[in-house]
Amino acid sequence: MSETNPLLAPWATPFGLPPFDRIRPEHFPPAFAAAMAEHLEEVAAIGTDPAEPGFANTIEALQRSGRGLARVGALFSNLVVSQGGEALEALDREMSPRLAQHGMRVALDPAVFARVAALHARRDALGLEEDQMRLLERTHLGFIRSGAALDAGAKARMTAISERLAVLHTQFGQNVLHDETSWHLALSGDDLGGLPDFLRDGMATAAAERGLAGFAVTLSRSLIEPFLAFSARRDLREVAYKAWIARGTHPGEHDNRPLVPEILALRQERARLLGYGSFAEFRLADSMAGTVEAVQGLLAEVWEPAKRKAAAERDRLLALARAEGFEGAIAPWDWRFYAEKVRLADYALDEAELKPFFVFDNIQQAAFDTATRLFGVTFTPRPDAPVYHPDVRAYEVRDADGHVGVFLADPYARADKRSGAWMSSYRDQENLDAPVSPVIVNNNNFAKSEPVLLSFDDAETLFHEFGHALHGLLSRVRYPAQSGTSVRRDFVELPSQIYEHWMALPETLRRYALHHRTGQPVPEALSARLLSARGFNQGFATVEYASSALIDMALHSHPAPETIDIERFEAEFLAGIGMPAEIGMRHRSAHFQHLFAGGGYAAAYYAYLWAEVLDADGFEAFTEAGDPFDPAVAARLRTLLSAGDTRDPMELYAAFRGRAPSTAALLRGRALVSA
Repeated sequence: MSETNPLLAPWATPFGLPPFDRIRPEHFPPAFAAAMAEHLEEVAAIGTDPAEPGFANTIEALQRSGRGLARVGALFSNLVVSQGGEALEALDREMSPRLAQHGMRVALDPAVFARVAALHARRDALGLEEDQMRLLERTHLGFIRSGAALDAGAKARMTAISERLAVLHTQFGQNVLHDETSWHLALSGDDLGGLPDFLRDGMATAAAERGLAGFAVTLSRSLIEPFLAFSARRDLREVAYKAWIARGTHPGEHDNRPLVPEILALRQERARLLGYGSFAEFRLADSMAGTVEAVQGLLAEVWEPAKRKAAAERDRLLALARAEGFEGAIAPWDWRFYAEKVRLADYALDEAELKPFFVFDNIQQAAFDTATRLFGVTFTPRPDAPVYHPDVRAYEVRDADGHVGVFLADPYARADKRSGAWMSSYRDQENLDAPVSPVIVNNNNFAKSEPVLLSFDDAETLFHEFGHALHGLLSRVRYPAQSGTSVRRDFVELPSQIYEHWMALPETLRRYALHHRTGQPVPEALSARLLSARGFNQGFATVEYASSALIDMALHSHPAPETIDIERFEAEFLAGIGMPAEIGMRHRSAHFQHLFAGGGYAAAYYAYLWAEVLDADGFEAFTEAGDPFDPAVAARLRTLLSAGDTRDPMELYAAFRGRAPSTAALLRGRALVSA
């Protein structure tokens, strides 16, 4: 099979990238079968090793095991979300429970756990280095949290729960994708009132991709949000907004509402098997926050000030709307429309005037050049490198010592591509037996047009995901389990969020915000207005986000989640916290993929705010140094990025900052101090 299946043969490609042009969906099942069998043999050899358990023959051996499965699995999971298509989606449904079962076989192997537990019991006598001690402790904790110390019946139930959750997560994500790809709003003539040229161009491209004449709004955030901000047709805004928030709620085979309580109940059952009162308690026990109370305290610190600021923002929107003859209350499909008008009136800032200066290619180069100035890394296009779609661009990353890794940029929305923006890896950095360089990918969903123009929020999103990419690219660890972004969930957003600050620097805007026709930089006056307006609409943004984080905690703390009617629960919960009627949650439960298309942010959506405390406070180190590119501060930041999970995250932060973080910079940044 290795002669015909490229997944079972070495990859003789530039940088060892996957030979994408030769890979077909049918190659994955036999490759997964071979890789899982190999992995089980490796794990069995560790468990039956007659030698006394040692760090090398147990912990390091575990780190060496499963490399073939990691290679196939990373490739598959990335293609499912970036390339999509019916064949890969069908395979995802088939493979997810099998991979979950395999993972639990490894995590619950009694012989291996016995060796790990024996090492953990005498860890202080092993003479381990700092990264080794942390790896041993985290490996032992991983086995415990997977259920390795439970009795046979509980272990079997843990495995069954894992398999069922894998099925439900996959189904949830595919249901959202179905709703996003199957809906569009065709427009022509009078339907286009108020829409600027850049949005019409993106809508024309979206229509053409769907075989339609004219223009179409889709449920891609890069189209729906500007449509809600600019469309003069309130009736069409309402249609688009209601379609946007209805994802996952349509009766039938793609309805996510029945899936949510089942997912929640299974997570709670797993937590209780492990001795925790709720899934939230279980999840936060292994986080920087530590407890549900700490998370609720952080969210409470911003919730009431955010509501007060949002109320003031609403009153300003209403005043302008009344002056234009609008009667009645502001609805959620009105907020962005009137906010754009207020921004123009109060700050002389017009998105349509601003957007021609934010050309995708220039902003991507700004992200590259910022990394060069901060960390000494360069990005060179490699058109010879294989890629999985014509939209994707490959770059070799180098520094003074030579090759660092490969960066793949996949910036545009496509029909079968998952919505949103994310960073992932095809290969993680490690140096256990030999140096292994990372292959990192950034996905965005910008509307494709000629040229591709970004909003300022889009530009910050690009910098955000590129901050994650740098976390993976600059990793300098020995063990693969500690590589790059393999850190606690409420720490992983720090590198991405702190990097956003460089997009807003006046010097970045002067150099890279260049008009797509004239090449002239954004006028200083316009740049100043942009920066002065950064606190604008932050009440809305904070309420929109924090409400989603609050309901995440409520759902994962619920004593009987199997009884939840999700739509009723949402309505009652939002009423209970005083959610403004004019603002919708950023993510309703039925399409909240952070929570339910996987477990990554379950009881952890607060992590963006927790990391914002760190990033706002952390960037002030550069401010205090008087230079956003101060070499000494940048060197400390690179040390943090390179460390992966080799040290406790709060220790890493304190080493960078010189002290523990404060929330003061966060509240100032969101303009909530005086709210």
